[in-house]
Amino acid sequence: MALDYEPRIGRIPIRDLAPVQPGDTWPAKAYAGEVVPFSATVFKEGHDLLGAELVLTSPAGIRTTHSMVGLGYGSDRWEARALVDAEGDWRWHIRAWVDEWATWLHNAELKVPAGVDVELMLLIGRTLIARALIADPGNATLEDAAKAMAAKRQTPSARLAAAAAVTPLLAAGSSAAQALTALTTESEEHLLHVERTRAGVGAWYEFFPRSEGAKKRRDGSWQSGTFRSAARRLPAVAAMGFDVLYLPPIHPIGVSFRKGPNNTLTVGDHDPGSPWAIGSAEGGHDAIHPDLGSEADFRFFVGATARAGLELAIDLALQASPDHPWVTQHPQWFTTLPDGSIAYAENPPKKYQDIYPLNFDNDFWGLSREILRIVRHWIALGVRIFRVDNPHTKPLRFWEWLIAEVNAEYPDVVFLAEAFTAPAMMAALGQIGFQQSYTYFTWRNTKPELEEFLREISKDDVAFFRPNLFVNTPDILSEYLQFGGVPAYKVRAAIAATASPSWGVYSGYELFENVARAGSEENIDNEKYEYKPRDHAKAEAAGRSLAPYLTKLNEIRRHHPALRQLRNLEIHWSDDPAILVYSKYLGPQFTAGGDAIIVVANVDPHSVRETTVHLDPRMFGVAPGESFEVTDLITGQVFTWSTDDYVRLDAFVEPVHILSVNLTKGPA
Repeated sequence: MALDYEPRIGRIPIRDLAPVQPGDTWPAKAYAGEVVPFSATVFKEGHDLLGAELVLTSPAGIRTTHSMVGLGYGSDRWEARALVDAEGDWRWHIRAWVDEWATWLHNAELKVPAGVDVELMLLIGRTLIARALIADPGNATLEDAAKAMAAKRQTPSARLAAAAAVTPLLAAGSSAAQALTALTTESEEHLLHVERTRAGVGAWYEFFPRSEGAKKRRDGSWQSGTFRSAARRLPAVAAMGFDVLYLPPIHPIGVSFRKGPNNTLTVGDHDPGSPWAIGSAEGGHDAIHPDLGSEADFRFFVGATARAGLELAIDLALQASPDHPWVTQHPQWFTTLPDGSIAYAENPPKKYQDIYPLNFDNDFWGLSREILRIVRHWIALGVRIFRVDNPHTKPLRFWEWLIAEVNAEYPDVVFLAEAFTAPAMMAALGQIGFQQSYTYFTWRNTKPELEEFLREISKDDVAFFRPNLFVNTPDILSEYLQFGGVPAYKVRAAIAATASPSWGVYSGYELFENVARAGSEENIDNEKYEYKPRDHAKAEAAGRSLAPYLTKLNEIRRHHPALRQLRNLEIHWSDDPAILVYSKYLGPQFTAGGDAIIVVANVDPHSVRETTVHLDPRMFGVAPGESFEVTDLITGQVFTWSTDDYVRLDAFVEPVHILSVNLTKGPA
């Protein structure tokens, strides 16, 4: 009697496929040039040996197959790594089968020497070889094996050895090998959405254009920097190896409740206010602050940025000052309190009386369409990257809609989420479309904290969450930087630049600006509320700048493709609680000769540390037990290393080894 129920599982179970987003509501994400590990749990009842492969179809419809290898350790987990080199939607699934040849050979190599079912096992082997010859007629290797198997004068062990000699041929995915499979099963198909490389790789630099070229007059007033004067800073930013320049909001700033120095309520006649208090009589989110210049000046700056080899990112801060045109034209876009006042922004204990947050629930589509219009306005002026301020304070469904609408029309536009909030919200912002996200990196400073953090960003959430490891921001000057001195600044930059393909620096970092406003994690005399011109050239000439070190880090990133990947990060071990060790490896199938980097960091900026580091060299392409040569890319020193190695890191000299593994030869 036929039953109505159709089993959901295939003959060979293929489960827990990755990369797949939780719930599979949206496709997993990658970027062009990324090497993606595809994996699945593949198993079967009984003792048959299995085979598996990844079937990958590019956006152009080109289908390729990639052999999967079992990861062992009793996990039944299989994996194949593949390069996705084109933007668009890739389709993929896993194919699994019983490997009849491997199963027979395994059983025969146990039974024949033991004298168990000898002739039966050899008969099965001859039958399999005959099937292979039908699929690949005239193959000399198979014909020789068939003759040897049929030669009764040969001992059973000799006939088995002759048969085993064809294994390399059958392991190569030939037509003969395909003939010796059974119960082939295919998984469900999944999508992998591949975006442009900048969506996942970049070195960001932030400055306030009003500070670049700003001058103080004798009467205490300021002459603001402009787009024209700020453009003079671009070659120096590019020379440090950065490739994205990020500007805080460039719009008119409100006057009502304007904040004075250090976020005080006392404001002077010459205080410029916070750029995030957007909107005044001069306009709102589609206007340019008149002190910075005109729209023509902005276009000039966009062009200058491109000529310097940089991409421009601007801030999309969806909030308004009390003077924003929206307040009178669209009061329904804000929250009105019972006393008739409009609610201002708060992040207790911080209060932002100069900013009104938006309320989407009163007019969701009216407000959403206005924001889409604004984004399109800046895209038309040449902007392709938006750093989004506080996206976690707006509805997820709005972001899902906005990003989908924009990327459908402009697939090269990148959105970076500046969200420091609960993990569920941070994850969801990545899941619904944000190409990059800020993280809690600035507050992960000890070895255990960093190990957990690095595993999370490179393994747990990598299907949808792309971290951008900013070392500081106008809002964040961590205690580690406040009290760690120059070593702390080096350590944080080195880890950020090598652990993640995307990292960022806010101007002033290279000058070791580490004095905080009392009771806060913000710089004193914060640039959010005042002009802050900096003399970078003078600091460099005096040897008081980290710019050469940042330049070196970005140079290392350019020359080592393993560092422009995220999923290849592997944690190693050390005997010291302050010595962090990790590696990144890209095999020779993906880059000429292969590329391997080992990072060893003393995360205690106040000490000299001596310890032994313990490496699993398989993680970076070296066979266990072999010694190998490494070169410190910061100091130029060359060492011969192996599995266990002595390390001494003086925080006051060089707190971090960034070691390039010589994969082409052993020790000199």
